[in-house]
Amino acid sequence: MGITKTFGFAFKINEMADILKALGNPARLKIIQFLMATPSSVCGDIIEVLPLAQSTVSKHLSELKRVKLIKGKVKGNNISYSLNEKTWEKVKDFVLTEINLPREN
Repeated sequence: MGITKTFGFAFKINEMADILKALGNPARLKIIQFLMATPSSVCGDIIEVLPLAQSTVSKHLSELKRVKLIKGKVKGNNISYSLNEKTWEKVKDFVLTEINLPREN
């Protein structure tokens, strides 16, 4: 068995690579954009803004939840999705600090 692509890199680097990879899909970016404008949305709301089947949207939501970019909270028979601010802060700090980009104040 060979060495994996993540071997030898710090946990933080592997975590960010996974998160940024999840963001590298147009449907997931649209979901994030929608949740920024419309917090606490259910899957049905998100489906209305995407040209995708419900099952496909659910898979994208699952991937965003897996990397903790969004959270899902059960409300009755639905799950209400919102951004996970803690993860977004980690991403922002990584991009602005670890990659040494200037911070906006």
